[in-house]
Amino acid sequence: MIQTVVKRDGRVVGFNEEKIKTAIRKAMLQTEAGEDPALVQQITDRVSSRGQQQMTVEEIQDTIEMELMNSPRKEVARKYIAYRDQRSIARKAKTREIFLEIIETKSNDVTRENANMNADTPAGMMMKFASESTKPFVDDYLLPPEVKEAVRRNYLHVHDKDYYPTKSLTCVQHPLDKILHGGFNVGHGESRPARRIETASMISCISLETAQNEMHGGQAIPAFDFYLAPFVRKTFVEEIKVIETFTGECFDGLYDVPVEDYVTRPLAGLQGKERVVQQAINRTVNRVHQAMEAFIHNMNTIHSRGGNQVVFSSINYGTDTSAEGRCVIREILNSTNEGVGGGGTAIFPIQIWKKKRGVSYLPGDRNHDLYRLACKVSARRFFPNFLNLDATYNVHEEWREDDPRRYLHEVATMGCRTRVFENRFGKKTSVGRGNLSFTTLNLVRVAIECRCVDDEERRVEIFYKKLDEILELAALQLHHRFEFQKTALAKQFPLLMSTLWEGCEGLRPGDTVESVINQGTLGIGFIGLAEALVALTGKHHGEDERARQLGLDIVTRMRDRVASFCDRYAHNYSVLATPAEGLAGKFTRRDRKEFGEIPGVTDRAYYTNSNHVPVYYKCSAHHKARVEAPYHELTRGGHIFYVEIDGDATRNPEAIMTIVDLADKYNMGYVSVNHNRNRCLDCGYENAGDPLSECPRCGSQRVDCLQRITGYLVGTTDRWNNAKLAELNDRVVHE
Repeated sequence: MIQTVVKRDGRVVGFNEEKIKTAIRKAMLQTEAGEDPALVQQITDRVSSRGQQQMTVEEIQDTIEMELMNSPRKEVARKYIAYRDQRSIARKAKTREIFLEIIETKSNDVTRENANMNADTPAGMMMKFASESTKPFVDDYLLPPEVKEAVRRNYLHVHDKDYYPTKSLTCVQHPLDKILHGGFNVGHGESRPARRIETASMISCISLETAQNEMHGGQAIPAFDFYLAPFVRKTFVEEIKVIETFTGECFDGLYDVPVEDYVTRPLAGLQGKERVVQQAINRTVNRVHQAMEAFIHNMNTIHSRGGNQVVFSSINYGTDTSAEGRCVIREILNSTNEGVGGGGTAIFPIQIWKKKRGVSYLPGDRNHDLYRLACKVSARRFFPNFLNLDATYNVHEEWREDDPRRYLHEVATMGCRTRVFENRFGKKTSVGRGNLSFTTLNLVRVAIECRCVDDEERRVEIFYKKLDEILELAALQLHHRFEFQKTALAKQFPLLMSTLWEGCEGLRPGDTVESVINQGTLGIGFIGLAEALVALTGKHHGEDERARQLGLDIVTRMRDRVASFCDRYAHNYSVLATPAEGLAGKFTRRDRKEFGEIPGVTDRAYYTNSNHVPVYYKCSAHHKARVEAPYHELTRGGHIFYVEIDGDATRNPEAIMTIVDLADKYNMGYVSVNHNRNRCLDCGYENAGDPLSECPRCGSQRVDCLQRITGYLVGTTDRWNNAKLAELNDRVVHE
């Protein structure tokens, strides 16, 4: 006797014989003889009584087919079979439509979900085919039923769902010194330790590329300057030895000679050992520059993930005050400023300047000259962004200026904004750690459902109750995903789990990764705070003081609840200011379809990212900073502050410094500056100002305005989805 039924999505429900009767009746009504109630009941009884206690939907339908074929009404069996086939086709129709659009290289929100991926190439198509095929499997077999329902109802979005079955992790900050000094072997070739700057540069690229193929997120180097600095000295010594070869003299006493700074100077007038040292410095600087040039070039041309995507890479630097570290910093900045190819702006790596008082921020600090250079380069090339190590929550109690490995106590970030620092299960550091996975809440949806309540106080109270419920589901889903991820074997991630991840040294290939991955974070993100506030109060936090306070209260509540999840589930949960790209429009489309066009809420093609003031709201940079700054401490899973400026920033690099000053004044953790930069895709011509329709140099109409999408640059806005294009068009300048 059948008692329970396993549905196609994996849920187990009670058996309902009325569904069998309904299906048979529908088939009978399509025949000339019509319905036969007695036969309907007879077949239903036979199927119910002869079945096992628990059966799948397909098994029950197979039994109905067999009973109909054995009955006098075989024509009903044929109609029932045809009905089943139609239902199967209908279930597959959506997938078929998506596949056809991928095949036809249509520009839509599926193929343009990630602007860093070219879905038009064969490899890109294969990635999208796999992605769209995998997501339904996750829904049906890996998500808890209540979470699947929350996703279906547009409350939650599970990021990188297509990678869910692979058990992969999101991102990691590479402890590059392990690879540069120890080499590595990932099973299909090995690398020896580096001995010169060129090799160190290349191995850095290989590390990022290899890990990208093992993970579904980005790759970062937390202390690029510290890691590469020793190889500047090795290269200097190598140049001294070259001079020895040519002159026949021995200069081994110069191998350890103090060098105040690696700066190129003319050799005229220099004699003896002074000339030898300067010549070696000049040659070293040239080689470091070429190595940095090669690093940037490789990070924009080396493809990963089957050849359809360049590595989503980031590098952090700025606090190494040694002569060698300063040389690395100076030349990565100079190479960035020169551009790639015909002088175009490099899209990757995303570069992050680590700003710190006593190191670079103030005049008189050892690296202040390089900080000014960084601002000049950012004014032209958008990078570097600026990470504020002086923000109260970014300060590490063990950081010491005289510690040669102080970078271990400096926060580093992934370029888009992901932050990993605090750690309940090990060392407080960014190095060798990353995000495991993250899930985003649709705050707008929750707020819209409360609009029917007239009393605002009661409305907010109901909102909080609903928010708590969705937060609980997000934490549960991430815990379930962690439980799935932890069963992965170390051999599935040859580089990540042999060298990169904190604590991986003791793992054998056949061991699970359970013992080490809890050092990572599980991010609970959110989108649309501005629109949620409009739904609740009629105003967003940029235009109304009462809404501003409510916004802070909402995210503070999220922070506190997430802290409680850390204790309950024993994970490093964190609140993330989600960098929504494809999601910005996805949530909105579905909410508008159900609730209609609500002014200030669903009347645009996108929801505002995380806690930002809406891009279309005209205000000063100071006002925007005052509103957004408090959220940085609340969102320790990652955050960013953007400012839009107009004019040619290259003529006013001090404008960049002014924005970094805002970070210091308002205790913000991570800031960046957006500005217009037209680029001709044919001849490489660039200028600042209003978007051009035609290149003034070559007359080409293939001119793109280079812009940042969620934290990274895209060489052409052709790859942006419709929602982000709409957001781009709405952006206003902050005076």
